[in-house]
Amino acid sequence: MLNINKVKTYSLKKRFSKVRSQDFAQPPAKGRSFAAFYNSLPHILKASDLKAVAEAVVKARKAKKGVIFMAGAHVIKCGLNPIVIELIKKKVITCICLNGAGIIHDFEIALQGKTSEDVAKELKTGRFGMGQETAEFLNEAVRQGVRQGYGLGYAIASKIDASKLPYKNLSLLYNAYKNNIPVCVFVAIGTDIIHQHPSFNAALTAEGSLRDFHTLVENISKLNRGGVVLNFGSAVVLPEVFLKALNLSRNLGSKVKDFVTANFDMIFHYRPQQNVVSRPVMSGGKGYYIIGHHEIMLPLLAQAVIEKI
Repeated sequence: MLNINKVKTYSLKKRFSKVRSQDFAQPPAKGRSFAAFYNSLPHILKASDLKAVAEAVVKARKAKKGVIFMAGAHVIKCGLNPIVIELIKKKVITCICLNGAGIIHDFEIALQGKTSEDVAKELKTGRFGMGQETAEFLNEAVRQGVRQGYGLGYAIASKIDASKLPYKNLSLLYNAYKNNIPVCVFVAIGTDIIHQHPSFNAALTAEGSLRDFHTLVENISKLNRGGVVLNFGSAVVLPEVFLKALNLSRNLGSKVKDFVTANFDMIFHYRPQQNVVSRPVMSGGKGYYIIGHHEIMLPLLAQAVIEKI
Protein backbone atom coordinates (compact mmCIF):
# COMPACT_ATOMS: atom_id res chain seq x y z
CA MET A 1 0.00 0.00 0.00
CA LEU A 2 1.27 3.49 -0.93
CA ASN A 3 2.81 5.31 2.02
CA ILE A 4 3.13 9.00 1.03
CA ASN A 5 4.96 9.73 4.28
CA LYS A 6 8.06 7.98 2.88
CA VAL A 7 8.58 10.57 0.13
CA LYS A 8 12.24 11.71 0.02
CA THR A 9 12.98 15.42 -0.18
CA TYR A 10 16.08 17.59 -0.23
CA SER A 11 16.93 21.23 0.35
CA LEU A 12 15.96 23.54 -2.49
CA LYS A 13 19.20 25.42 -1.85
CA LYS A 14 21.19 22.41 -3.13
CA ARG A 15 19.24 22.18 -6.38
CA PHE A 16 20.42 23.73 -9.66
CA SER A 17 17.96 26.37 -10.93
CA LYS A 18 17.92 27.48 -14.55
CA VAL A 19 16.29 30.84 -13.85
CA ARG A 20 18.09 33.31 -11.57
CA SER A 21 17.04 36.76 -10.44
CA GLN A 22 20.27 38.26 -11.78
CA ASP A 23 19.14 37.19 -15.27
CA PHE A 24 15.79 39.00 -15.04
CA ALA A 25 14.73 41.83 -17.31
CA GLN A 26 14.91 45.36 -15.99
CA PRO A 27 11.67 47.35 -15.74
CA PRO A 28 10.88 49.80 -18.58
CA ALA A 29 12.06 53.37 -18.18
CA LYS A 30 11.11 56.50 -20.11
CA GLY A 31 13.86 58.02 -22.25
CA ARG A 32 16.10 54.97 -22.13
CA SER A 33 18.75 54.67 -24.86
CA PHE A 34 18.79 51.65 -27.16
CA ALA A 35 21.93 50.32 -25.50
CA ALA A 36 20.26 50.55 -22.10
CA PHE A 37 17.10 48.92 -23.46
CA TYR A 38 19.11 46.12 -25.06
CA ASN A 39 20.99 45.50 -21.83
CA SER A 40 17.68 45.48 -19.96
CA LEU A 41 16.48 42.39 -21.82
CA PRO A 42 16.53 39.20 -19.75
CA HIS A 43 19.48 36.87 -20.09
CA ILE A 44 17.06 34.02 -20.66
CA LEU A 45 15.98 31.91 -23.67
CA LYS A 46 15.64 33.81 -26.97
CA ALA A 47 16.71 37.16 -25.55
CA SER A 48 19.95 35.48 -24.57
CA ASP A 49 20.20 33.86 -28.01
CA LEU A 50 19.69 37.19 -29.75
CA LYS A 51 22.53 38.69 -27.73
CA ALA A 52 24.74 35.73 -28.59
CA VAL A 53 24.07 36.13 -32.32
CA ALA A 54 24.76 39.87 -32.20
CA GLU A 55 28.00 39.25 -30.33
CA ALA A 56 29.04 36.61 -32.88
CA VAL A 57 28.46 39.06 -35.76
CA VAL A 58 30.49 41.75 -33.99
CA LYS A 59 33.35 39.35 -33.33
CA ALA A 60 33.28 38.14 -36.95
CA ARG A 61 33.45 41.69 -38.24
CA LYS A 62 36.36 42.61 -35.96
CA ALA A 63 38.22 39.42 -36.91
CA LYS A 64 37.50 40.00 -40.64
CA LYS A 65 35.60 36.74 -40.91
CA GLY A 66 32.74 36.09 -43.30
CA VAL A 67 29.20 37.19 -42.44
CA ILE A 68 26.82 35.74 -45.02
CA PHE A 69 23.36 37.31 -45.09
CA MET A 70 20.68 35.15 -46.71
CA ALA A 71 17.17 36.55 -47.14
CA GLY A 72 13.84 35.73 -48.66
CA ALA A 73 12.12 38.49 -50.60
CA HIS A 74 9.75 39.20 -47.72
CA VAL A 75 12.64 40.95 -45.97
CA ILE A 76 12.81 43.46 -48.82
CA LYS A 77 9.02 43.87 -48.91
CA CYS A 78 9.04 44.68 -45.19
CA GLY A 79 10.98 47.85 -45.93
CA LEU A 80 14.25 46.60 -44.48
CA ASN A 81 16.64 47.51 -47.30
CA PRO A 82 18.00 50.54 -45.38
CA ILE A 83 18.90 48.26 -42.48
CA VAL A 84 20.84 45.82 -44.65
CA ILE A 85 22.45 48.65 -46.63
CA GLU A 86 23.82 50.17 -43.42
CA LEU A 87 25.32 46.79 -42.48
CA ILE A 88 26.91 46.70 -45.94
CA LYS A 89 28.37 50.19 -45.51
CA LYS A 90 29.67 49.32 -42.05
CA LYS A 91 31.46 46.30 -43.59
CA VAL A 92 29.52 43.86 -41.44
CA ILE A 93 28.04 41.78 -44.26
CA THR A 94 30.54 40.13 -46.61
CA CYS A 95 28.17 38.23 -48.91
CA ILE A 96 24.44 38.43 -49.70
CA CYS A 97 22.24 35.59 -50.94
CA LEU A 98 18.77 36.17 -52.40
CA ASN A 99 16.15 34.09 -54.16
CA GLY A 100 14.66 35.05 -57.51
CA ALA A 101 11.90 37.15 -55.97
CA GLY A 102 14.51 39.22 -54.15
CA ILE A 103 15.88 40.77 -57.33
CA ILE A 104 12.35 41.59 -58.50
CA HIS A 105 11.35 43.56 -55.43
CA ASP A 106 14.78 45.17 -55.17
CA PHE A 107 14.58 46.40 -58.77
CA GLU A 108 11.04 47.71 -58.42
CA ILE A 109 12.09 49.70 -55.35
CA ALA A 110 15.04 51.11 -57.31
CA LEU A 111 12.72 52.02 -60.19
CA GLN A 112 9.78 53.59 -58.39
CA GLY A 113 10.30 53.42 -54.63
CA LYS A 114 7.50 50.87 -54.21
CA THR A 115 6.78 47.18 -54.88
CA SER A 116 4.49 44.21 -54.13
CA GLU A 117 1.35 43.95 -56.23
CA ASP A 118 -2.07 42.66 -55.17
CA VAL A 119 -1.66 39.04 -56.29
CA ALA A 120 -5.23 37.92 -55.58
CA LYS A 121 -6.70 40.80 -57.55
CA GLU A 122 -4.43 40.52 -60.58
CA LEU A 123 -4.56 36.72 -60.73
CA LYS A 124 -8.27 36.83 -61.60
CA THR A 125 -7.57 38.50 -64.92
CA GLY A 126 -4.17 37.02 -65.77
CA ARG A 127 -2.37 40.30 -65.11
CA PHE A 128 -0.35 39.01 -62.15
CA GLY A 129 3.35 39.56 -62.72
CA MET A 130 2.88 41.11 -66.13
CA GLY A 131 4.50 44.45 -65.36
CA GLN A 132 6.55 45.41 -68.40
CA GLU A 133 9.49 47.24 -66.84
CA THR A 134 10.41 44.55 -64.31
CA ALA A 135 10.68 41.76 -66.84
CA GLU A 136 12.39 43.84 -69.51
CA PHE A 137 15.06 45.25 -67.19
CA LEU A 138 15.92 42.08 -65.29
CA ASN A 139 15.78 39.66 -68.20
CA GLU A 140 17.89 42.02 -70.31
CA ALA A 141 20.37 42.42 -67.45
CA VAL A 142 20.70 38.65 -67.27
CA ARG A 143 21.08 38.35 -71.04
CA GLN A 144 23.81 40.97 -71.24
CA GLY A 145 25.64 40.21 -68.02
CA VAL A 146 25.76 36.43 -68.15
CA ARG A 147 26.99 36.54 -71.74
CA GLN A 148 29.83 38.73 -70.51
CA GLY A 149 30.73 36.08 -67.94
CA TYR A 150 29.01 37.54 -64.88
CA GLY A 151 26.97 35.77 -62.27
CA LEU A 152 23.30 36.63 -61.89
CA GLY A 153 23.73 39.01 -58.97
CA TYR A 154 26.60 40.94 -60.51
CA ALA A 155 24.84 41.14 -63.89
CA ILE A 156 21.80 42.82 -62.34
CA ALA A 157 23.74 44.96 -59.87
CA SER A 158 26.02 46.35 -62.57
CA LYS A 159 23.04 47.22 -64.77
CA ILE A 160 21.34 49.03 -61.89
CA ASP A 161 24.59 50.90 -61.29
CA ALA A 162 24.76 51.98 -64.93
CA SER A 163 21.11 53.04 -64.97
CA LYS A 164 19.37 56.23 -63.93
CA LEU A 165 16.83 54.52 -61.69
CA PRO A 166 15.64 57.30 -59.35
CA TYR A 167 15.55 55.21 -56.15
CA LYS A 168 18.61 53.03 -56.70
CA ASN A 169 20.15 54.31 -53.48
CA LEU A 170 17.56 52.04 -51.77
CA SER A 171 18.64 48.97 -53.75
CA LEU A 172 20.51 46.17 -51.99
CA LEU A 173 22.17 45.06 -55.21
CA TYR A 174 23.34 48.57 -56.08
CA ASN A 175 24.80 49.23 -52.64
CA ALA A 176 26.47 45.82 -52.53
CA TYR A 177 27.97 46.50 -55.97
CA LYS A 178 29.28 49.91 -54.87
CA ASN A 179 30.88 48.32 -51.80
CA ASN A 180 32.32 45.27 -53.60
CA ILE A 181 30.06 42.83 -51.75
CA PRO A 182 28.98 39.82 -53.83
CA VAL A 183 25.27 39.17 -54.26
CA CYS A 184 24.39 35.57 -55.10
CA VAL A 185 20.96 34.94 -56.60
CA PHE A 186 19.46 31.46 -56.65
CA VAL A 187 16.53 30.94 -58.98
CA ALA A 188 14.02 28.10 -59.16
CA ILE A 189 12.67 28.13 -62.71
CA GLY A 190 8.97 28.97 -62.80
CA THR A 191 8.77 30.57 -59.37
CA ASP A 192 9.18 34.22 -60.39
CA ILE A 193 6.96 36.57 -62.35
CA ILE A 194 9.63 37.43 -64.92
CA HIS A 195 9.69 33.78 -66.00
CA GLN A 196 6.26 34.31 -67.59
CA HIS A 197 7.62 36.79 -70.14
CA PRO A 198 9.00 36.00 -73.61
CA SER A 199 12.19 37.88 -72.73
CA PHE A 200 13.09 35.27 -70.10
CA ASN A 201 16.09 33.10 -70.99
CA ALA A 202 16.15 30.01 -68.78
CA ALA A 203 19.58 28.84 -69.96
CA LEU A 204 21.33 32.13 -69.19
CA THR A 205 19.49 32.49 -65.89
CA ALA A 206 20.58 29.02 -64.84
CA GLU A 207 24.17 29.66 -65.92
CA GLY A 208 24.31 32.91 -63.98
CA SER A 209 22.81 31.31 -60.90
CA LEU A 210 25.36 28.49 -61.07
CA ARG A 211 28.18 31.05 -61.18
CA ASP A 212 26.70 32.63 -58.07
CA PHE A 213 26.67 29.20 -56.45
CA HIS A 214 30.42 28.95 -57.05
CA THR A 215 30.86 32.45 -55.61
CA LEU A 216 29.02 31.37 -52.48
CA VAL A 217 31.26 28.30 -52.17
CA GLU A 218 34.31 30.57 -52.21
CA ASN A 219 32.81 32.88 -49.58
CA ILE A 220 31.89 29.99 -47.28
CA SER A 221 35.58 29.26 -46.79
CA LYS A 222 35.79 32.62 -44.96
CA LEU A 223 33.47 31.30 -42.25
CA ASN A 224 36.10 29.07 -40.71
CA ARG A 225 36.83 29.80 -37.04
CA GLY A 226 34.53 32.71 -36.35
CA GLY A 227 32.24 33.49 -39.29
CA VAL A 228 28.46 33.87 -39.17
CA VAL A 229 25.57 32.85 -41.41
CA LEU A 230 22.24 34.67 -41.00
CA ASN A 231 19.12 33.42 -42.74
CA PHE A 232 16.10 35.70 -42.67
CA GLY A 233 12.92 34.24 -44.06
CA SER A 234 14.01 31.69 -46.66
CA ALA A 235 12.30 28.43 -45.77
CA VAL A 236 13.56 26.16 -48.55
CA VAL A 237 15.71 27.52 -51.41
CA LEU A 238 18.54 29.26 -49.56
CA PRO A 239 18.90 26.66 -46.77
CA GLU A 240 19.19 23.97 -49.45
CA VAL A 241 21.70 25.96 -51.49
CA PHE A 242 23.76 26.82 -48.43
CA LEU A 243 24.05 23.18 -47.35
CA LYS A 244 25.32 22.07 -50.76
CA ALA A 245 27.70 25.01 -51.03
CA LEU A 246 29.10 24.23 -47.58
CA ASN A 247 29.59 20.60 -48.52
CA LEU A 248 31.32 21.51 -51.79
CA SER A 249 33.62 23.93 -49.99
CA ARG A 250 34.64 21.20 -47.57
CA ASN A 251 34.96 18.66 -50.37
CA LEU A 252 37.39 20.96 -52.17
CA GLY A 253 39.60 21.17 -49.08
CA SER A 254 38.38 24.14 -47.07
CA LYS A 255 38.22 23.62 -43.33
CA VAL A 256 34.92 25.26 -42.50
CA LYS A 257 33.95 24.76 -38.88
CA ASP A 258 33.61 26.63 -35.59
CA PHE A 259 31.22 29.26 -36.96
CA VAL A 260 27.78 30.50 -35.93
CA THR A 261 24.49 30.15 -37.80
CA ALA A 262 21.17 31.78 -37.02
CA ASN A 263 17.77 31.39 -38.63
CA PHE A 264 15.19 34.12 -38.16
CA ASP A 265 11.63 33.50 -39.28
CA MET A 266 8.03 34.11 -38.29
CA ILE A 267 7.30 30.41 -37.72
CA PHE A 268 9.31 27.23 -37.29
CA HIS A 269 10.38 25.42 -40.48
CA TYR A 270 12.03 22.02 -40.68
CA ARG A 271 14.54 22.74 -43.44
CA PRO A 272 16.19 25.84 -41.97
CA GLN A 273 16.42 24.04 -38.64
CA GLN A 274 18.31 21.18 -40.28
CA ASN A 275 20.24 22.94 -43.05
CA VAL A 276 21.13 26.20 -41.30
CA VAL A 277 20.91 25.72 -37.54
CA SER A 278 21.82 22.08 -36.94
CA ARG A 279 23.77 20.14 -39.58
CA PRO A 280 26.34 22.77 -40.66
CA VAL A 281 27.75 23.25 -37.14
CA MET A 282 27.85 19.61 -36.04
CA SER A 283 31.61 19.60 -36.55
CA GLY A 284 32.03 22.76 -34.49
CA GLY A 285 30.09 25.94 -33.85
CA LYS A 286 26.65 26.96 -32.68
CA GLY A 287 23.25 27.35 -34.30
CA TYR A 288 20.28 29.48 -33.19
CA TYR A 289 16.64 29.60 -34.25
CA ILE A 290 14.79 32.81 -33.35
CA ILE A 291 11.13 33.33 -34.19
CA GLY A 292 9.72 36.81 -34.75
CA HIS A 293 8.59 39.20 -37.46
CA HIS A 294 11.41 40.41 -39.71
CA GLU A 295 10.39 44.05 -39.45
CA ILE A 296 11.12 43.85 -35.72
CA MET A 297 13.90 41.30 -35.39
CA LEU A 298 16.26 42.53 -38.12
CA PRO A 299 16.32 46.18 -36.94
CA LEU A 300 16.79 44.95 -33.38
CA LEU A 301 19.72 42.72 -34.33
CA ALA A 302 21.28 45.32 -36.61
CA GLN A 303 21.10 48.07 -33.98
CA ALA A 304 22.68 45.78 -31.42
CA VAL A 305 25.54 45.08 -33.83
CA ILE A 306 26.02 48.74 -34.76
CA GLU A 307 26.14 49.73 -31.09
CA LYS A 308 28.95 47.26 -30.43
CA ILE A 309 31.20 47.83 -33.45
